[in-house]
Amino acid sequence: MKKHTAKLLYVAVSSLLSIAPASHAEQTLTEALQTGSSIKVDFRMRYEDVEWDGLKDSDALTLRSRLTYQSGMWNGFGMVMEMDNVHEVDNKVDYRIWAKDPNNLGTAIISDPEGTDLNQAYVSYTDFDNQVKVGRQRIILDDARFIGNSGWRQNEQTYDGFSFTNKSIRYTNIFVAHITDVDRVFGHQTPLQGDYKQDSNLINVSYTGFESGKLTTYAYLIDNLSDPSLVAAAASKGAAVSNDTYGIRWVSTANPEFMYTLEYASQKNGNENPIKYSADYKFAEVSTTLGRFVPALGYEALGSDNGIKGFATPFATLHAFNGWVDRFLTTPVTGLVDKYANLGITIAGAQLMMSYHDFSSAVQSIHYGTELDVSLSRKFGSVTYLVKYGNFNNDHFLEKIGTQSMASDASKFWVQADWSF
Repeated sequence: MKKHTAKLLYVAVSSLLSIAPASHAEQTLTEALQTGSSIKVDFRMRYEDVEWDGLKDSDALTLRSRLTYQSGMWNGFGMVMEMDNVHEVDNKVDYRIWAKDPNNLGTAIISDPEGTDLNQAYVSYTDFDNQVKVGRQRIILDDARFIGNSGWRQNEQTYDGFSFTNKSIRYTNIFVAHITDVDRVFGHQTPLQGDYKQDSNLINVSYTGFESGKLTTYAYLIDNLSDPSLVAAAASKGAAVSNDTYGIRWVSTANPEFMYTLEYASQKNGNENPIKYSADYKFAEVSTTLGRFVPALGYEALGSDNGIKGFATPFATLHAFNGWVDRFLTTPVTGLVDKYANLGITIAGAQLMMSYHDFSSAVQSIHYGTELDVSLSRKFGSVTYLVKYGNFNNDHFLEKIGTQSMASDASKFWVQADWSF
């Protein structure tokens, strides 16, 4: 995977050199790599503790070190290189990294594998209205509900491929990408939940010419080309990821006293998905600003095709949705309805966030349980501190359904410090 990215980057850079004027190319390129370039360093130390009924408790103290180089511009061209290293501070990884991890079986999952990775490596071209990126890159579309970077995990999710952004039409932003590989948070060592080989296309078009808000339409056509045996294994558990999703989203933020978001999407199985299904997605949220308080009420429904398969968002920033305990990283085959209330409070420069979720199925009238989440963050100088807690209560779901799938009570606790230089 990394070899393919390196070759792609080499070809792109070679192409840039070949089109440069022969007498000045080396000097101007060298100046671009030095003048106007920037180097950023980020360290994120995190302690995570997980209690999960039916599994042994786990905890991890990990440090993510990130080095980012961004070149200056040269005739519109630029380059970004970013390296990540994740290290378990006590040198003993005694937690489970993913669902099928053969190590530490029976232990709760903390999806922060150790290792060093090329997080981003791309060449870009930018003019007044256009930007092109070729290589490994971070992609976040809208609120990251469908396409995101899973930035909460220490090992970030990035994408190999080609992306194009155009702003030549007034108030309009057009984004198109072709993706050949998704470098997921579990790392490429994991055979089923690691990197996904792709032949996927992403289209996202937004318009901000309305006084009252922003309108976005999108089409995400995901074809997963991973080992067919692994796809079949995933399909048997309702987790096959290939799908075609078309949607529309409206965000109204003109009046801070009444802000709302409405979204609808339809989905069917993609070309590489052995499960034939169709399902829809519905989302509505209203919020207001009352001084230092920002309350919100929301409804999100990921539908189901009669219990065959639920609406899937495999490349979303999943931790940001449906509770921080991450009980619903994969949508149940009976779908998921999340009714929630949020309250944000700013106190003495600190941000307090509280959320309550009530989870049920989209079909078959199943009540999955409830969750309470609380976080407190505060920045001092270049360091941002965070304390965070989530508790999921299955509300006797295990006894009612007679299965352990997404049923066990669980809680998670984090303490984190993030240094950015």
